Amino acid sequence: MESPPLAVFDEAKADASYTAKPWKLVWWRFRQHKLAVVSLVFMTCLGFLAIFADFMSPYTPNTINRINTFTPPSVVRVLHEGRLQRPFVYAVKRSRDPETARVIYAEDRSKVLPIRFFVEGETYRFLGLVETKLHFFGVDDRRQKISLMGTDSLGRDLFSRLLYGARVTLSAGLIGVAFSFVLGLALGAVSGYYGGWIDAAIQRLMEFIRSIPTIPLWMGLAAALPISWDPLFVYVLITIILSLIGWTHLARVVRGRFLSLKSEDYVMAARLAGASEYRIVTRHMLPAMTSYIIAAVTLAIPEMILGETALSFLGLGLRPPVVSWGVLLQDAQNLRTISLAPWLLAPGAAVVLVVLAFNFIGDGLRDAADPYGH
Repeated sequence: MESPPLAVFDEAKADASYTAKPWKLVWWRFRQHKLAVVSLVFMTCLGFLAIFADFMSPYTPNTINRINTFTPPSVVRVLHEGRLQRPFVYAVKRSRDPETARVIYAEDRSKVLPIRFFVEGETYRFLGLVETKLHFFGVDDRRQKISLMGTDSLGRDLFSRLLYGARVTLSAGLIGVAFSFVLGLALGAVSGYYGGWIDAAIQRLMEFIRSIPTIPLWMGLAAALPISWDPLFVYVLITIILSLIGWTHLARVVRGRFLSLKSEDYVMAARLAGASEYRIVTRHMLPAMTSYIIAAVTLAIPEMILGETALSFLGLGLRPPVVSWGVLLQDAQNLRTISLAPWLLAPGAAVVLVVLAFNFIGDGLRDAADPYGH
């Protein structure tokens, strides 16, 4: 049986694209951007790990083990003495260099520690609600630890702290962008649609906010915030302040588009037909600039994440015992520490990957947001 010609498939595909709903067209075009799809899968997995960090991590983030400080990452293996086994790690034996007195860790190949799933460990409250001891993975020997990314200067498991830090850093970026999105969209739309003295007042406000030097501002805020304040309250305050500073870029983008769209024929026709201003803005003008809004928002999320990380790294943002990627990078400020424990730079690598992923997702969404444009 002969296969149908290629033109038949192209015609069927064209017919499907004509009858498909807009969101299906957006998804079809988004799937063509391979890096965007891979980034979306990566961020979905990271978001899942961050939400369930207390279950997915083998230890709690502040568990101190002073005997095993700066332990190198554990290597997961499946071969022991040439025989295939379930995933395991070797136990770690500790010794000291007789000349430098430096602690040296080496694998004890005579002791195999199989990796178990759904094991009991340290007590925590699952999602802050239910007290439990169940962890996704771990080892049976309580005197030995499995450290997939090594430990820090206090013997705390870096993998566990990285997952807990992802919850704080990612939520700070998303919540901050949500606040700035509402402010930027509302004020930019009002400024561009009405113009006149309203536009002038909003523009002067944006110029004033953009002229404030951020580092001196944060140094003053860090000095003004009492150390005794609850870390959660400080986290919320920093997120709100980041959003109050970061809304101006989106507002400028929205204002520029509104200035060009309000003179379009279909907007004038809607106004002459008696449509309300709310309907004109929400049904005609905002959908026409979806791709611009998506591009601005997806670029703002990495900026928020980088802002929180940089401020916490400098000691001007979140502080211990709060665990964020910026707080974790404070341990990597010392050159001697980095030379002895380069795995402490893992939070920095995580920040780079997340920023790249958001940029790729934004690039794919921006191209797919106007399914009829190509």
